[in-house]
Amino acid sequence: MTTMDKIDHIAIPVTSDNLDGTVEFYLKNFKCSTIYRDNTWAFLRFGNIKLAFVVPEQHPPHIAFVSPRAEEFGELKLHRDGTRSIYIDDPSKNKIEIMAPYDDKSASDGNQE
Repeated sequence: MTTMDKIDHIAIPVTSDNLDGTVEFYLKNFKCSTIYRDNTWAFLRFGNIKLAFVVPEQHPPHIAFVSPRAEEFGELKLHRDGTRSIYIDDPSKNKIEIMAPYDDKSASDGNQE
């Protein structure tokens, strides 16, 4: 049986003045935990996926996939947490991130770009 690729996270846009309120809303209303948080984005872990809140001027809204074929999409960028990925557009111009496989437990608390 073929193993399916994994959706690592979804990054949705927020305004910089609304980031803290958005994070607090999710922490208060859902069982999740903060992986990383600064003034341009926040990363939350849920039971089945991670959710990022991004300020679009700093980080593009996107959906991130983990794929063993990531390098076929182009040169991967190394991030601070040791993950490697590339941003591309799908045919409808949606921004997607293709990530090389990584050990989620060893990645340093989500300090990705």
